[in-house]
Amino acid sequence: MNIGIIGLGDMGQLYAHSFSKAGYQVFGCDLPENAESLSHIFEDNDLVNICKSSKEVIENSVYLIFSVETNKIESVVRELAPYVRKGHIVAGQTSVKNPEVRAFKKYLNDDVDIATLHSLHGPHVNPKGQTLVAIPERISSERFKEVLGVLSCMESKIEVLDSADVHDKMMADIQVVTHIGFESIGTSFMHRGIFPWESRLHSSGLDNVKLLLTLRIYSYKHHVYEGMAMQNPFSKQDVRAYAKAENDIFGLMISESKDELYKLILEAKEKVFKGFPGSLMLNDELMREFSLYPPREHKANSHLSLLAMVLTWARLGTSPYDNLICQTPPFKLRVGMAEYLFLNDELLQESLEAALFDKSIRMDDLAFHTSVQEWAHIVESGDQKGYSSHFERTKAFLADRLEEGRRLSSMLIERINNEAG
Repeated sequence: MNIGIIGLGDMGQLYAHSFSKAGYQVFGCDLPENAESLSHIFEDNDLVNICKSSKEVIENSVYLIFSVETNKIESVVRELAPYVRKGHIVAGQTSVKNPEVRAFKKYLNDDVDIATLHSLHGPHVNPKGQTLVAIPERISSERFKEVLGVLSCMESKIEVLDSADVHDKMMADIQVVTHIGFESIGTSFMHRGIFPWESRLHSSGLDNVKLLLTLRIYSYKHHVYEGMAMQNPFSKQDVRAYAKAENDIFGLMISESKDELYKLILEAKEKVFKGFPGSLMLNDELMREFSLYPPREHKANSHLSLLAMVLTWARLGTSPYDNLICQTPPFKLRVGMAEYLFLNDELLQESLEAALFDKSIRMDDLAFHTSVQEWAHIVESGDQKGYSSHFERTKAFLADRLEEGRRLSSMLIERINNEAG
């Protein structure tokens, strides 16, 4: 089965390398101005053919993967639909499936099969052992087995979901809300003008992992996260739930409403962690090993981002452990951080007491509170320009440590996966 990839950006290149390594003929193309650089990248790979046009890719392939941005998928499919014929199987590599599947069904004939996919990791992560979602949206069981056979060469853990809706509901939590949480952490640093690796407040292993994931997210391109947030039909309600949870907790903190805050958090703990598998994902030694800074004196903080995440899961009736079947590395680590905080009674009490009574951390919590509400407003209003502008300003502030953060977070992710295996 020859494979065509329309869009040889970072993920498209990852797929081209993986398929060709398994012996498949790959035909791919990108924007004309990228043709020369792509020819150099694949010049020693006889199984990857860089084509001059998308039409050439389609004519030489059976399984077609559209690896383009979410906001461009409809226009690309509409343009190329006349060349896609019976016998083709189409897929998309977007993180949101509803726009993609709608485009396929709107512009392609009914005799074109749809078996789409989603790799739940970035292009700089080894796909081996990572989660790969496959969705048999419109295809026979026999042909879908062929597709699964092709995808098996990625050596990923393949999870089959029934439809685009099932996928997008899960991704609103796994990706959109998770990213908004870490994006808000980064933006709060920018608002305060404080680099977290220079602040005594962010001294624990838990803070270190938060920082690594924040840097990891900002090391990638904004359109990846913007597409997930703006195009997912379930993202607005989940982001608003997170923003409300954070606002409610922050309100109880600044009013020093101890009884109400403890009741709210402990009830959320009871609901969310009843599915706890019995062993913590993270430990102090592991979290400190991949650190951006040397060991420092411990200082308590509220861990407001994690308190808000657990309260959001409780209010939405979401089980993070159920959603781990389609985990991304940041989501998996966020679940690990949440259980590390909530299932350590001493640490949880320390955080709540700091949240309520330690005025020295109030400005940091206020900056995070402001950032969460800003990001929620951007998503709810569908402000794409605001999203890209907010992201790029924060990225520029954190620029000096982005590559190091991505490198160390990749090492941490690989270690956890190896230990789990």
